[in-house]
Amino acid sequence: MKKNEDKAVLEVSNLRTYFHTEDGVVKAVDGLDFHVNAGEIVGLVGESGCGKTVTSLSIIGLIASPGKVQGTIKFEGKNMLNLSTNEISEIRGNYMSMIFQQPQSSLNPVLTVGEQITEVLHIHKDIKKDEAWDEAIEMLRLVGIPAPEKKVHAYPHEMSGGQAQRVMIAMALILKPTLLIADEPTTALDVTIQAQILDLMRGLNKKMNTAVILITHDLGVIADMVSWVAVMYAGKIVEQTSIKALFAEPLHPYTQGLIGSIPILGHKKKRLDVIPGVVPNLVNLPPGCAFASRCDQKIEVCDQKMPDLIKLKPGHEVRCWLYQK
Repeated sequence: MKKNEDKAVLEVSNLRTYFHTEDGVVKAVDGLDFHVNAGEIVGLVGESGCGKTVTSLSIIGLIASPGKVQGTIKFEGKNMLNLSTNEISEIRGNYMSMIFQQPQSSLNPVLTVGEQITEVLHIHKDIKKDEAWDEAIEMLRLVGIPAPEKKVHAYPHEMSGGQAQRVMIAMALILKPTLLIADEPTTALDVTIQAQILDLMRGLNKKMNTAVILITHDLGVIADMVSWVAVMYAGKIVEQTSIKALFAEPLHPYTQGLIGSIPILGHKKKRLDVIPGVVPNLVNLPPGCAFASRCDQKIEVCDQKMPDLIKLKPGHEVRCWLYQK
């Protein structure tokens, strides 16, 4: 994904995550290639069902049966797919963390906030109970929880959605990981709290130099946060480039449709643009471009063969027959 591979903390090559079910093989992620550099915020964007979350779970090693992950996931030079369960557990949480959707359901309802944060410290560090408690309070203060000395004793149901999300961020960052994966971190929050959480993540990224993969369906969030973005559709990357280039010159018809569906302040429209149809069944994908049935720029070859992801110009790749010979 990035141009300077020397500083890449994560290198994903030909990532394929398939689920073998009674109905057939679900190709949730099918041949992804991207890089994430140290201290960088990159985005994975696309509608529900495109493979964003499965990509993140594959990277962090949380795909369960009947799922099978193939390819290469190099984290700081180590291929995660060649490591033992214990080695992956050592990396996960310690050097690579994840913020999940729906914070209230991700926190344990019978443990206090402080108990859940200090548990992360005790698993990965040889630390005394009092020191762990002090670190938990300081981390809650860092993520903007008011009166952290009191809130550390609170249970998840006693916290608002925004506060619960801040607790999740505190848990993810308590060990100062090299890479943070944030999966729709603001979906369940109102606009004001969403802006606060994004500002918090941006500030912590600068302060800790933590690389971030931001997963979302919201192009507004992507535009505000990331430097580089990959657009996913039906398990594949269909376009990737810098965020400036994506909005200045979107190439793939799917990307154009996503951007066209965003309301623009000061522009009046009778109705927003929409992308017709739905994402195809991943068990029975068409032989050609998966977006062809929804595309108003389709040509004959689109129904016959999947196009390659090609570099059309420096730093801008697209998977579309409109740009291929």
